[in-house]
Amino acid sequence: MNTSTTLLPTVVRPAIEDLHWLSSDHCAGPVLDLLGALGWAIVDTPEANVHTTSPDGRVYVGWLPENATARQRGIVWQVQVQPADGDIWMQEFGLHTPVEAVAGFLAALVDHSSR
Repeated sequence: MNTSTTLLPTVVRPAIEDLHWLSSDHCAGPVLDLLGALGWAIVDTPEANVHTTSPDGRVYVGWLPENATARQRGIVWQVQVQPADGDIWMQEFGLHTPVEAVAGFLAALVDHSSR
């Protein structure tokens, strides 16, 4: 069977100038909005750091822009997970990691834990 090329769908690709890559804006809003909507406890400190804990207490997320130790290590986000049947593990994100990437990581973590 011959198919006319006029009947095939056109592949549309965005022009290079239309691509907008994520960049860090040094804002915690998208992550805190996500975790707040999921019922996580959120505590901010007078120093402007924010600490959050999952409802089951197994996951901690810290936004640490004013923590001297974190700053020395070049991180601003810290995620610690204590699995029910395993060893604690940690993931950290630097100052220039887009907050949407951190939110995506946490959304995937929460989605996986609900299975």
